[in-house]
Amino acid sequence: MQGKAKEKKPWKEGGKKRKHPGEDGDGGQRKKSLGEEGDKGRGDGGKKRLDALSVGYFRRVGERLNEGFEEDEEREMFVENVLTEVKGKATLVAMDRTGSITLQRLLPLSSPDQVGEVLTELGGESGSEFKAVSCDRCGGHVVESAIRQMSRCTEPAQKESTTEEEEEEETCGVLEAQVLALSQVVRDNGTEFIKHVHGSHVVRTLLHVLAGCLGPPRSEARPGQKERNAATQLTDFEIPTSFWYELKNLTETLMENVNLSVTDAVASAVFQTMLTVCHRKRPKLCKQLLKHIMDYLTSRSAAPGVSPLLVFLKDQASSHLIETIIQLSHKALLRNIYKNHLKGQLVDLAIHPIANFPIQRLTAASARYKMFLRLFDELVQGVEAILAAGHMGVIIQLAESCAESEEKQEELMRCLLNAFHCAEPGSRHVTCLPLFMSLLTYEVYYHSETAEGGIHTEIPLSSICYHGSRLVQALAKFKERSILLSSLRTLTPADLLTLASDPAGSHVLQALITTSSDKGRGKILKRLEGQFVQMACSRLGSRVLEAIWNSASVNQRQSISQELAPHENQLRSDQFARHVWAKFALSHFVHRRAHWLEIQTGESKKRKLFSDILD
Repeated sequence: MQGKAKEKKPWKEGGKKRKHPGEDGDGGQRKKSLGEEGDKGRGDGGKKRLDALSVGYFRRVGERLNEGFEEDEEREMFVENVLTEVKGKATLVAMDRTGSITLQRLLPLSSPDQVGEVLTELGGESGSEFKAVSCDRCGGHVVESAIRQMSRCTEPAQKESTTEEEEEEETCGVLEAQVLALSQVVRDNGTEFIKHVHGSHVVRTLLHVLAGCLGPPRSEARPGQKERNAATQLTDFEIPTSFWYELKNLTETLMENVNLSVTDAVASAVFQTMLTVCHRKRPKLCKQLLKHIMDYLTSRSAAPGVSPLLVFLKDQASSHLIETIIQLSHKALLRNIYKNHLKGQLVDLAIHPIANFPIQRLTAASARYKMFLRLFDELVQGVEAILAAGHMGVIIQLAESCAESEEKQEELMRCLLNAFHCAEPGSRHVTCLPLFMSLLTYEVYYHSETAEGGIHTEIPLSSICYHGSRLVQALAKFKERSILLSSLRTLTPADLLTLASDPAGSHVLQALITTSSDKGRGKILKRLEGQFVQMACSRLGSRVLEAIWNSASVNQRQSISQELAPHENQLRSDQFARHVWAKFALSHFVHRRAHWLEIQTGESKKRKLFSDILD
């Protein structure tokens, strides 16, 4: 906490971002074609490859797709012609890099019937060929793209006759049958699929399709996107009845390999997906799966008197799974996890480089229940040790949970003041904001060697870090914020401008000003006088200024406008400030003041009315 080296690290759930093996799915994005020398290590060096002429053809198809189509008929004819070329060599095309990319783009433009035909060829007569294609670094993407098209089968038909609707259902029947055939192959070869870096992604997509919820395709996902956020991005769709039963069959088969969920990182990701989609679409099934997995985890042998869960929490592969279990657990299971396995161990786990992540999830999940009070009492004893370990994710989540539960807020604030050495004497309270934002103790920030050192207010605000910003934003949600606001009011106008223009600090200033009372906001705006023009001309400062405007009273808006109006030329020519000029209607303020005042008063009344309704 005291060292400056640590404070510069971007906060990614505790300062470190864990890369999940198997998230990439492209094996390091090797650029050699299938069958070339670079792929011999995978044991497929002797397989057939797509000929150079065909590769050139599919490259040109990709270029044509980039141009787009003016009419549906033109697109349909093009797709049909390309799929005619694919017929008879679909597997070779799918397992070639160029062919794979082209097919992935073509399948969403194809009819479900055409997609079903491609899958039929990829799977072979009995579906047995699905395994080879799915476990191929290029072929797996094609299989995923194909089965994802099931979501289009239940899109509401617009202005279609009954005959056309029936035809559409029949068309989807081919694709439905192939999805079920693929699922059967996965069930027959469960271990190989879920352990395979490429095959496991096909299983994960299959689970989504069978459950009736899809996220964005892998190829379009943002690099570094956090896996746990995927659940919020899922789109639901109707599934045929057969999928309802098949999902249960598939999950039962996967549970036979539950041992892999804690020993193999790739398999662990499959189990996490299974739990996530079932929690969303099949809650009862999810509850059963959670129980089975927890029964397995807690039945493993460990040292006498030590829960095996403590071992799994510290393992890279299994800790991810336990995070998911905690996030999806119901109250009784959460209480059981804490009471029978983690009680008395939270601080040790919170300072562990891997186990601190599940502890963050547990702290977040427990905020809705009374058990949070017991968790808090245990964790608060080790706040300084956790800060020293650099696991800010735990501290920030503790503050977030205090805000959500509306419990233990005063106690946590007191604990943080002690940890940053600004609790005693009381005069140091006003220094807490710079200390929290920089994650430095009083002595380090103010270069004071003695505990009785005076406050060096001449030190300009510096070292604002993301970790500290997130902490203060969480504390800003507390019922009692007087210490933070008093500290904010002691900052010089120059410091406030620094805060408003800083990537991390701007969020702090916005949170504190917009949650203040009119009187409190007025005091802060008084100190900001003379800085509004510079704020308006700043990329981040202009956003803060707009947020302040949205929560300001009519008199406060007048004061801001009074300062900005004389600088019309500067503001209207600046790329950021010109938006402020327009949004604040400053031309009206300058030339039609009475009309401007009437509009602002009306907006203020409307805002107060909505606020009263919401309260």
